[in-house]
Amino acid sequence: MSTGLELKTCDIAALVRSGKRSAVDVTQAVLADIEARDSTLNCVTRLLHERALQAAAEVDRKVAAGEDPGALAGVPFGIKDLFDVQGQITTAGSVVLRNDPPSDEDAVLVARLLEAGAIPVALTNMDEFAYGFATDNAHNGVTRNPHALDRLAGGSSGGSAAGVAASMFSLGLGSDTNGSIRVPASLCGVWGLRATQGRLSVEGSYPFVASLDTVGPFADSASGLQACFEALTKETMVPVDTANLRIARLGGWFADNMSAPMQAAVDGLAEFLGAGTVVELPEVARARAAAFIISASEGAALHLDRLKERAADYDPAVRDRLLAGALLPATLIFKAHRLRNWFRAEMHKAFTDVDVLIAPAVVGESPRFDEPLIEVGGEMVSARANLGLYTQPLTLAGFPVLTVPLVVPGLPLGAQLVARPGREDILLALGRRLEESGIALARRV
Repeated sequence: MSTGLELKTCDIAALVRSGKRSAVDVTQAVLADIEARDSTLNCVTRLLHERALQAAAEVDRKVAAGEDPGALAGVPFGIKDLFDVQGQITTAGSVVLRNDPPSDEDAVLVARLLEAGAIPVALTNMDEFAYGFATDNAHNGVTRNPHALDRLAGGSSGGSAAGVAASMFSLGLGSDTNGSIRVPASLCGVWGLRATQGRLSVEGSYPFVASLDTVGPFADSASGLQACFEALTKETMVPVDTANLRIARLGGWFADNMSAPMQAAVDGLAEFLGAGTVVELPEVARARAAAFIISASEGAALHLDRLKERAADYDPAVRDRLLAGALLPATLIFKAHRLRNWFRAEMHKAFTDVDVLIAPAVVGESPRFDEPLIEVGGEMVSARANLGLYTQPLTLAGFPVLTVPLVVPGLPLGAQLVARPGREDILLALGRRLEESGIALARRV
């Protein structure tokens, strides 16, 4: 019998809700599968055996009693280890927090998925304190891309994205400050949503950059992503007619440096959607620089006191970035925030005659571990540092972004679809259209 994960989110929920499948049986199979396979991929840092089976038993009880078990009944999900889970220590991927007391309650998003009947099966690997694009953790090891074990899964939410891509769980929770959902969703070939900043609660999640942090889900399908988002917001999406949407491509910065496969993939997406218009945002390079500065300075401020006492306990790469951030002058930080406000206003102007903007999510396919450099602007630069080339500038505005796993030959590639704040309904409707048309599909192994 199938473990359940040969099926997608909404199919699992339908079977469990109807009583044709037991949530406990699905959960037991999922836990056994993760134990058997994760040593190769390293998506998971802790399995939640007891909590998962308790939640599954409650779902089955409700089904047997004729009660509503929730729209996501029996659907397994992974949780980036910066979200609080009752009874677990929230480590944010660091040994620095491993002796903290266990959480008294679940993070808001974890609680909402539980209310919808979803089953929390694992805490997932991440870059320490969410500061990175690789999910290469000095304490917990590197997460491997399920589609090519010699390549990165992306980060910092790579454990959640790779776990969905590996069919270990159907949904994953992640965070996205500068691209930490969008980059791994693209490299692992799954759906990912960076919600409008502030729309999904960050309560119970360990902060990185408070003024930029967002949270959101990964999913095995566009329909599963919508069902997850509806559970997280406790809102039902009103149907959107996508036929008359005004869709354009982002040019300039977002049209340069793409690999040939990514260029072909974005061209194909734009052609399918009739996106003949090109929109150029001003000062994108400066916007990306501002995102770097704000992230480094706020991250440093959060950790500085602890760094003075326990610097040696940090991942060396993260420690060095934080220490560098602590040295940034106040005038530069002020200018970065001022640019952020200006760039947000320019983003709003870009949507005057447009409903959706298309951009690549990453430069190209996932880098190999032994492939440290990529070409950007005619120069060879750090592959890991530039995985956020197209995601970081959009961070400043706080607009919602859907990562679309495009159907392409070779390794996975993803595109960003951007909408106005609060218009996740447009993005999710468009995602379902792309899925139904076979243009975008999650790639799972």
